[in-house]
Amino acid sequence: MEPADSLGRPLRNLRLSVTDRCNLRCAYCMPEEEYVWLPRAQILSFEEIGELVDAFVELGVDRLRLTGGEPLLRRDLPLLVRMLAAKPAIRDLALTTNGVLLEREAAALAEAGLHRVTVSLDTLRESTFRELARREGLDRVLAGIEAASRAGFRAVKLDTVVIRGVNEDEVADLLELARQSRAEVRFIEYMDVGGATRWSMEQVVSRAEILERISQRYGELRPLPAEGSAPAERFALPDGLVFGVIASTTAPFCHSCDRARLTADGLWLTCLYARSGLDLRSLLRGGASREAIVERIRSTWTRRTDRGAEERLEESARSPSVTPSALRRDPHLEMHTRGG
Repeated sequence: MEPADSLGRPLRNLRLSVTDRCNLRCAYCMPEEEYVWLPRAQILSFEEIGELVDAFVELGVDRLRLTGGEPLLRRDLPLLVRMLAAKPAIRDLALTTNGVLLEREAAALAEAGLHRVTVSLDTLRESTFRELARREGLDRVLAGIEAASRAGFRAVKLDTVVIRGVNEDEVADLLELARQSRAEVRFIEYMDVGGATRWSMEQVVSRAEILERISQRYGELRPLPAEGSAPAERFALPDGLVFGVIASTTAPFCHSCDRARLTADGLWLTCLYARSGLDLRSLLRGGASREAIVERIRSTWTRRTDRGAEERLEESARSPSVTPSALRRDPHLEMHTRGG
């Protein structure tokens, strides 16, 4: 029997971080100068990831997303994709990437069985890209998007974190790039989670403002039916172009959240805002049976009460959720460790 948590939410969606390393230093995710990295000996092997996925599948998980850090930094990633794609119960296998390395990997990932790709793209201006990512590479990201659109994935999506004073004036330009690339762009409210140590509410461009900007440019927007528990509200422009908005800061979706996260070293987190998790690596390497691991996951999920984003919304004086000193003490609090 598939477990439900204390609020009746099933466990269906697992985000698998395959590395905590990243080749960018985006200001809303990794703004500090120094980071504590996970010891390489603690990183799960592909075989260990496969064993843990099998345990989650027994409990109803049928959607997997590979994340990081930057997942394309993990050596031989198409081998893991092929292993996971071969599991009959997995009906959706996706990957989120910053796109820098995607041009060289897109065809191999598609051939290995990856269903969908999401590329993080916050700007089309080279100067803004350098300001946000603190690295060069916009041309490589755009080439990666083009390679993904040619590779034959079921879908290519673009994720844009909209930040006031940085890129809110590029919403229409990003919609037009999505049209050109046969992709679907999702505009995401800036979140106060993990390493967002410079976050402030004043920088958040709300769902309402994003939609107003788009409707002023294109005309009346048509809401589309919800896609299960997917976090994005989807809309169509008058000419049919579809886009999404994820209002994770001003209108969080905790009530329908069926997703959890597994870090690259095997810590299972039942909420993006969680301060602690279940150490599945120690269970696995300690010789625990599949049945024992399944039962630990089941019992943890059925006790789940997480409403992290909603609880943050209820705070009267809202500030970054984690301090730099706390991040140095526990790298599992970082977004690039737990996966976005």
